[in-house]
Amino acid sequence: MIAETSGSALSTSIGFFVKTGSRDESHELWGASHFLEHMVFKGTPEFSGDEINARFDRMGASINAFTSEEDTVYYATVLPDQQHEAVDLLARMMRPALRESDFDTEKLVILEEIRMYDDQPPFGADDRCRAAFFGGHPLARSVLGTVDSIQALPVAAMRDYHRRRYAPGTIVLAASGAVDFAALVESARRLCSEWEPAPAASRLIPEPPREPAVRATERIVRPSAALDYAVRMVAGPGEQHPDRHAARLLSLLLGDASGSRLYWALIDTGAAEQAACIHQDYLDAGLFVTQLSCDSADVDELLARIVEIYGAAAGGGIEQAEFERAQNKLASRVVLSGEKPRRRLFDVGLEWSHLGVYRSVADNLGIVESLSLDDIRRVLATWPLDGPAASVIAGSGTGG
Repeated sequence: MIAETSGSALSTSIGFFVKTGSRDESHELWGASHFLEHMVFKGTPEFSGDEINARFDRMGASINAFTSEEDTVYYATVLPDQQHEAVDLLARMMRPALRESDFDTEKLVILEEIRMYDDQPPFGADDRCRAAFFGGHPLARSVLGTVDSIQALPVAAMRDYHRRRYAPGTIVLAASGAVDFAALVESARRLCSEWEPAPAASRLIPEPPREPAVRATERIVRPSAALDYAVRMVAGPGEQHPDRHAARLLSLLLGDASGSRLYWALIDTGAAEQAACIHQDYLDAGLFVTQLSCDSADVDELLARIVEIYGAAAGGGIEQAEFERAQNKLASRVVLSGEKPRRRLFDVGLEWSHLGVYRSVADNLGIVESLSLDDIRRVLATWPLDGPAASVIAGSGTGG
């Protein structure tokens, strides 16, 4: 358990961070983490799903959840007086009923979500690209699973998965904002102390890939597409690598939504509707992800142009003034997001869950301010963005 308290905050954000995601699934359980997230909202032995929603509504709570490759997170933001009630209800939800009737009904919802995801831009290009990059590594798995894996999943397998993955050693209770920490500890003791333990499974796979498993560009044809959507992935530093902070700054310098190199070269000129570079870090691996949306006739040319921009940066084309602008932008975002209890909940909860580390906003700001242009150049040399890549283009198929 961890909490960051703030005397100036007017709200309390609370979350249960479960150390499970698509990377923890076998082929037979593919999609179980996300499916289980849905089932948690279908009710507990005491309350139906409708009763859970009604109780949160009476609190005036903002409640939601998400599943990623490595985490499933359930969170609520409430007024400080509702802290214990919110913890109580979230804790009960961590022990869902998993009724077979709810399971059968929700399975249809999940299957429809998978089909919608595949039919709407960017037509699953990011999942396909991640699979092409990671190959046999567990991070290759889509969070949603597949139609076949979800159809074949029995309720008994989900119950067993919940028993193993939602154990005390795999869940972190985190809070931020106007938190009564002593009361939070007492709530956790009363509500969670009798949870059945289970041995923690190893989550790390030795030697995650540094180069894509598949380098040829895959094309997904969707005749109804108005634009082409391209995703390109190369290796980057993972969460435990000291260069991950410099990698975040580099991605902002090259591919932020405004004021970056891709913005000025492609967005401001009208050549593309979107062009971004994002650094994603995982427990044992990392990626630089390039996203592009543009007219079908231009996609290949613009992807080549982006690689040229990356190569120019690696060739020593970053000036100190450009670096400082990006550094100031990142520092501002660290400070501004630090003023929001919900944003801090995710920062605090995920870092504690993954690394057992707590960093204050001041700590994070200090890291950003300590970065230098040499750090950026080292990342570019060690993790070349113009190097071997996995690429997927989804669109009408009329370009190229």
